[in-house]
Amino acid sequence: MLKIVVDAMGGDNAPAEIVKGAVQALDARKDFKLILTGDENFVKPELEKYKYDTSRVELVHCTEVITNDDVPTSAVRGKKDSSLVVGMRMLKEDEEVGGFVSAGSTGAVLTGGIMLVGRIKGVLRPALCPALPNVRGTQTLLCDCGANAECKPAYLQQFAIMASAYAKAAFGVENPRVGLLTNGTEEHKGDTLHQEAHQLLKTCEGIDFAGNIEGRDIMYGDVDVAVSDGFSGNVALKAIEGCGKTVSAVLKKEFTSSFGAKLHYLFAKKQLSGLQNMLDYSRFGGSVFLGLKKVVVKSHGSSKAKSICASVAQAVDAYRNNLIGNISELLEKTQISGEENA
Repeated sequence: MLKIVVDAMGGDNAPAEIVKGAVQALDARKDFKLILTGDENFVKPELEKYKYDTSRVELVHCTEVITNDDVPTSAVRGKKDSSLVVGMRMLKEDEEVGGFVSAGSTGAVLTGGIMLVGRIKGVLRPALCPALPNVRGTQTLLCDCGANAECKPAYLQQFAIMASAYAKAAFGVENPRVGLLTNGTEEHKGDTLHQEAHQLLKTCEGIDFAGNIEGRDIMYGDVDVAVSDGFSGNVALKAIEGCGKTVSAVLKKEFTSSFGAKLHYLFAKKQLSGLQNMLDYSRFGGSVFLGLKKVVVKSHGSSKAKSICASVAQAVDAYRNNLIGNISELLEKTQISGEENA
């Protein structure tokens, strides 16, 4: 049976919310086994709070934890018995392990993924790719959102290819529409990087390129994939998160400001709940680290159980739908010019 490894010690709310979410995933999906890596002195008491099929859960004791204060490369090399490193080694070495989930240090997950798991043949740079809700009621993939602050045109071309494969494998989008995130929809807009990337995407076989898009089009436009350099993508992602929180905070304040406002809330409760659910990006899980030889999902550092549960399901679906194979196949069909595989 497929195994999914979860870093039980990674994240601001570890291990309580991580364990809770992982156990919830066991109830939601019956087609995998769960491996938790972490200090059993902290993880085991959390597991004992829940009822679950013990035959589907394994706890691997680890004595170290990689924190956000650690230097990623040094930590991955030095903390060999950390929950993150042990989990990624299992992902690499055990054929039955199809995915790894962590809410820990983003830098350590990226470094560990490249150093321990390795890149798919032909991938220039792996990229983080979260799914964000959009006005159509589906999702838009943002690739990259922080793994590569400095990019070259060929990187952006590959991000489009990998994210298109992901949209097909994980969300069943037959022909994903791809947009290039820049400062205007006209073809000539953007700096040299984006102008050259536009020309590459325009002639790239295997993707449906819709042209340039602006930040507002990530959630309000008609594209399924928004391609970005990691710096711009991270700014866009954090801005969207902040906007969602602002809307929720303002609505809460307005509807609790008076007795009359509270009555109005009762009549609008259903619609407001729908809006809140639509803006809740955590229901999609974490960011898949596209371009690695196996499935790695990076959950938000502040993830609660709901997001961890979704991230585990995300890893299961990505494996079951042959995400890695689809990316490899699409890359083989596409000629990437001007870059060496380095």
